Amino acid sequence: MTMKVSELVLLLSCVLCVSADVQHEDVFITGCSETNGEEMYGMQGDELWYADFINHRGVDALPEFAGHPSFVGFYEAALANQRICKDNLQKRQRAMKDMSLEFDPPSSPVIYIRDNMELGKKNILICHVSGFYPAPVKVYWTKNGENVTEGTSINNPFPNKDGSFSQLSRLEFAPEQGDIYSCTVEHPALKEPLTRLWNVEMKQPSVGPAVFCGLGLTMGLLGVAAGTFFLIKGNECS
Repeated sequence: MTMKVSELVLLLSCVLCVSADVQHEDVFITGCSETNGEEMYGMQGDELWYADFINHRGVDALPEFAGHPSFVGFYEAALANQRICKDNLQKRQRAMKDMSLEFDPPSSPVIYIRDNMELGKKNILICHVSGFYPAPVKVYWTKNGENVTEGTSINNPFPNKDGSFSQLSRLEFAPEQGDIYSCTVEHPALKEPLTRLWNVEMKQPSVGPAVFCGLGLTMGLLGVAAGTFFLIKGNECS
């Protein structure tokens, strides 16, 4: 597959390591195409903040229980970076007209559950996709063969150290015994979509050993009782 430079997404990343008692890794990404843009800030492999250019705002991506640093001015800076990025993109389009890009397909997706599973209790399924270039991928969910869109979300592409990308898609669900979920990934480097299945299986405790143990104990007690009865009878007769 080839992609025209007009569709190219430029990504600029900066990694800063602060040497102290503990080493931290910060990642800042700004990217654009003719129609879209991306701005993201992360630390230690986690997404902390990103720009939502559709709703014209910055989004604090940290969970409620985490400490929240100030992101004042980040969105305004992101808008300025987008203007620079789009200007650079136009220059690259003229210099690299009709040049195709290399594509790396994603590895097989991995599905896992966020919390310990309890039937009927709300939880989150996570589909992890990695190793692809360029970004992003498209992710689709199904439940028992039916497409699911409600309760789904996907994060911004996150850069790996080898230049490829990773993404996480999430599905809010309440597991029920026997349900089958699937995560399907599409990318220009794939001839066919990749699909991974995940089954809801709660193993029931085995009753076999307990039954046999209880039966054996009962038979043993009956044997002791019978032996005692005949011993007493034998003493009475002597």
